Amino acid sequence: MTSYDFDFDGQHLQARPSGALFWPERHWLIVADLHLGKSERMARRGGALLPPYETLATLDRLRSEIDATDPATVISLGDGFDDDAAGRALPDDVCRALQAMAQGRRWIWVSGNHDPGHIPARLPGETLPELHEDLLLRHEAGQGPDISGHYHPCVRLAGQRLRCFLLGADHLILPAFGAYTGGLSVDDPALRALVPTGMAIACGHRAMPVPVSAHSKRKRA
Repeated sequence: MTSYDFDFDGQHLQARPSGALFWPERHWLIVADLHLGKSERMARRGGALLPPYETLATLDRLRSEIDATDPATVISLGDGFDDDAAGRALPDDVCRALQAMAQGRRWIWVSGNHDPGHIPARLPGETLPELHEDLLLRHEAGQGPDISGHYHPCVRLAGQRLRCFLLGADHLILPAFGAYTGGLSVDDPALRALVPTGMAIACGHRAMPVPVSAHSKRKRA
């Protein structure tokens, strides 16, 4: 799989086809919106009963990215869990898998709107409201330049809806990394307000850049 290298606010970054962001200079692997435990949360609240495999599928993809990049630090940009209760209810094998992936590296959970509390003690890492290191890393885009998640951006390409990075002058918005996560079209007014013109980097077998024009026709993801 082929990644896409680009510069944002003076920093050289790499959009991985999986939807993870790699910062080579710092050896950071950054993901957003894992939403671990989503099927458990939906069942608990009386919603649709989804096969309870999304957490393992998400962790398998994350493990592959860690194996490929060997990061010094892994950063989850908010909504690492579908809610606080979902984080507490993660099965023991999932917690052990996270502990194994965190072995020998720093692990940071940035708080999101789905998981504003502290991570359970049996999970690795530390919780921060946001992270200031050359660039501001946060869950939801604000005063830029910043790197964030939250919106789950998607783009239509060759008739398919694909998760994508959304890159503008002031904001780099990551796709949702977790399975069972929906998406918001890059043409949606909420994303247009943040990135009126720039680039969508579609995820798939390779990371593919697609121009985003301020005057393109709105399409639903």
